[in-house]
Amino acid sequence: MAGVVGKLEAEIEVKSKADKFWSAIRNFATIFPKASPSRYKSIHIIQGDGKAPGSSMKVTLDTGHELVNTATERIEDVDDEKRTLIYSVIDGDLLKYLKSYKGYISVTPKGDDNGSIVKWVCDYETVSQEVPEPTFIKEFATKIFPEVDDYLLKA
Repeated sequence: MAGVVGKLEAEIEVKSKADKFWSAIRNFATIFPKASPSRYKSIHIIQGDGKAPGSSMKVTLDTGHELVNTATERIEDVDDEKRTLIYSVIDGDLLKYLKSYKGYISVTPKGDDNGSIVKWVCDYETVSQEVPEPTFIKEFATKIFPEVDDYLLKA
């Protein structure tokens, strides 16, 4: 039985300038656990440098999350000029529910150069039609980006 193909999207306004926030996205293996220790237990680079396409990271979330504790993510593509990143989940708990997951992150300066817009999109396919839409992933994303922003503003 085929799963459901879907897409989730979110736009989050942050106060950090686009280049500064993009730098945090590019260094997420280091910055995200510092900015959000209540969500990220650790991020270990297991292949590559953690920034280039083909790099893989094992993400361990705080045990407070009931569905997903670990995920292995691979960077598929990066464009520093456009501030865009494409990644996929290639292993871990999430794949009990999803056959495929591909995420897209872009950081765009706001017109008045007062902060940025972070756009997050994920394309997914569930393992079966019984699996509900994975809205918990979107909720996670919409909480993490403001936490990273707060961390950057205090740094």
